[in-house]
Amino acid sequence: MTASRKKPAAERQRPSWDEYFLKIARDVAERSTCLRRHVGAVLVRDKRILATGYNGAPRGVSHCLASGCMREKLGIPSGQRHELCRGVHAEMNTFLQAALHGIAVEGASLYCTATPCSLCAKMLINAGVSRVVYLGEYPDKFARHLLDEARVELIQGRIPPG
Repeated sequence: MTASRKKPAAERQRPSWDEYFLKIARDVAERSTCLRRHVGAVLVRDKRILATGYNGAPRGVSHCLASGCMREKLGIPSGQRHELCRGVHAEMNTFLQAALHGIAVEGASLYCTATPCSLCAKMLINAGVSRVVYLGEYPDKFARHLLDEARVELIQGRIPPG
């Protein structure tokens, strides 16, 4: 079988909804302009995409690809001193896109390529997001504590190879 041919229907496995939306989040992350970490996020309710976002500089501000990474220059470890980053986090950008288009997000699930930081966790909680499915870990234990206390379901997903 060549790479361009599809498997016969009897052999094909459809992805679960979590796998499907995580794959989309991974694709969204490819738009990231961050030099340190590419993150993508997808807000979903009732199996419908509400908004997507990736981490990068605000509109009209030069991207880190052009200006360099201030946090890298200052030797700031991942997960610390978020205020010294010119980028807007992927999760934040999903909320901003939803707000720009008048889309309510309460009761939604967030699919993200990394666990949220504590700033994003607080936004998720106040926006009424009920579930976060993520691929990789982000080094912010306080975020996990906040999500647990607010009873936001946090699930590590996976995307099978192939």
